[in-house]
Formats: sequence, C-alpha cells, structure tokens
Amino acid sequence: MTMSEGDLAVTELHFVRGEMVAQQPPPASMRGPMAWVRENLLSTPFNIVMTILIALLFIWAVPEVVKFLFVDAVWTGADRDACREVVQHREIGACWPFVWERLPYFTYGSYPIPERWRVDVFFLLLAVGIGWLLWLNAPRRDLGAGYFFVVLPIASFILLHGFPLIGLPVVDTNLWGGVLVTIVVSAVGIVFSLPIGIVLALGRRSNMPAVKLFSVIFIEFVRGVPLITVLFMASVMLPLFVPEELSPDKLLRALVGIAMFAAAYMAEVVRAGLQAIPKGQFEGAMAVGLSYWQMMRLIVLPQALKITIPNIVNTYIGLFKDTTLVFIVGIFDLLKTIEVARIDPKWATPVTSTTGYAVAAIFYLIFCYGMSRYARATEARLAKAEKR
Repeated sequence: MTMSEGDLAVTELHFVRGEMVAQQPPPASMRGPMAWVRENLLSTPFNIVMTILIALLFIWAVPEVVKFLFVDAVWTGADRDACREVVQHREIGACWPFVWERLPYFTYGSYPIPERWRVDVFFLLLAVGIGWLLWLNAPRRDLGAGYFFVVLPIASFILLHGFPLIGLPVVDTNLWGGVLVTIVVSAVGIVFSLPIGIVLALGRRSNMPAVKLFSVIFIEFVRGVPLITVLFMASVMLPLFVPEELSPDKLLRALVGIAMFAAAYMAEVVRAGLQAIPKGQFEGAMAVGLSYWQMMRLIVLPQALKITIPNIVNTYIGLFKDTTLVFIVGIFDLLKTIEVARIDPKWATPVTSTTGYAVAAIFYLIFCYGMSRYARATEARLAKAEKR
C-alpha cells in the first residue's frame, strides 16, 4: 500500500516529544568570578586601563597601611617611650596604647565619669531604634517609628542632659564630647532634615506666592553659603540678637544650624524626585477624589523618595562627615577630642597624630560604608519588587 505525497507531507510535520529536556547551565564563560571580572572590569579598553591603575594603587597603598596599623604597630605600653623609634631601634607604626588610654575620652569627651552609664544607655536605645526601623521583618514597625521619632528624643534628652526630679543631675553640654557629640549632631541632622526638606520642596512647588517665595529664599540662601558660615552665624551672631538669658545652648545652636543646612539640600533632592513623577500620577490621584495631602502622602511622595534614594543617602553621608566642622565653633566632637589628646606630652611621638587620625578615619568609614550598603540593598529590593 503506497502513500500519496500529501499524506507523506502531513506525516512529516508531526513531532512527538518523548521526555522533557533537562535545563542546561549557561556556558562557563558566562558565569563565575571570571565572567564577572570580564563583564565589570575588562569590558572595554578604558575599563582595562582603569582597572590596572587602581590595582597598582592598591598594591602600593594597602600594604603600607596594613604595615603601619598592624605589622609595625605597638600594642602595649604606658607612655610615649613605648612608641618612640629611638627606643625600639626600628620603624614604628601605630601607637595603639595611646588609643587604649584615650578611648574613653574619644567616646564621652569630658562627660562626668560616674554618669557615663547614661551615655551607654543612650547608645543602646539608639541602636534599638535604628535596628527596629531598618529591619524589614521587625514586628510592629509602626510602633518602632513612634519609638524612634517621639520616645527616643525625649528619653535621650532626659538621659544626657539630666532631670533632677528623677535623680539625674544636669550635665552641661560643654562637657559633652567625642563620639557622643558626633552621633547626636548627625542623628539630629539626619532625622530633621528629611521632613523639613519635604516641606520646603512642596513649598517651592506651591501655587501660593508667599509660601513659594519663602521656600525659594530659604533654600537658595542656605545653599549659597558654606556650612561653616551657618555654624558661625548660629554660634556667634545669634546670641547678639537675643537677651543673654534667652540665648540657646551652644550645642543646640549648632544642631539647629546643621539641621537647617541639611534641610535646604534635602529640599532640592526631594524636588528632583517630585519632578520625575509623571503628570498622570497626579491626575489619576485627583481623579479618584484624593485631597492634595492624601495624594502626596499615598501616591506621589513614596514614588519620589524611592527615585531619590541614592541622592538622599549621599546627602546623609555628606552630613555625617560634615559634623566634624562643629569643632571650629568650640564643640568637642570626635575629631576635636583627638586633636586635644594628641598634644598630651605623655604621648608626644611622631606617630601619635597619625594614629589618632587613623582612628577617626576608621570610625567614619564604618558608618558611611554601612549607610551606603544599606541604601544599595534597599534599591535592589525595590527594583526586584517592580519586576514581579
């Protein structure tokens, strides 16, 4: 029995898969460390040149830093004799005994020793608040926000400043110093700059002429002068315009100046995010009957802040580092305590200053890098959520 050409053609078009083909891994050249290096470091001639230059820089700098901080470092000793080259007859690295002895001063400044437990409790409360807010799966994060923005500031003021009614003697802010001041100044600036910046950004986009004019003048004036000028204005000029009994504390004046300065920059960051939101988002929110504040709170601001996360974190990192400028107006932050401690004749050696500055560099590197990494993780999480 023979088949016609038509039957043969139809028969040839029928295919039956007997079993599923197992998924094959990507080629070796497209996965693993070598693939990452090829894609990120050696993808173009320019990237190759930059990779080589940076690698040479690391080869030159990193061994010297490690040698100074660890290999040639002095770890024990009672005074400068332990860290003097003429005694050891060798090249001396970091003088860590100086750091161990002065570490309490670097942390608390001149805060009274019997009351330093209050600073430790403040650090603990602050760590709990930050962890509660940043931990995505933490229970009742709404309560965490209330704790961080309401309970923590009140408790911190009572702890650090004092409250005689409950047995906590008042500690003048002139005695505060070191890491305590750095953390307080940066925390206040970071916490208050974002909400004030949002209000200023909305004011600059407002249709009310008076509100818009005030916002524009404030933002442009503050952004037009360096931070040190703002600090001098707050610390030196402000007391000239108010009675002496009403003059605010020196640290409080610096806190207000830094918060206002950071808020002006944050306002422009938020405004850039608002301008990136499509007009249809505003029209859609108004079409469903949302009020202006409902539209901003529920629709517009969440998207604007998500867009500007890198810029917000960059502003925070810059603010955290700029807090060192408060030492110019006589406030003893970490850098100022290091400056004071390094001139102690007991530890007068060629490497004392370098060791102190290395401690400050490590401190700021840890905090700034931590903020940067958390911001990148947040961006990645939000980007992954958009792809679903």
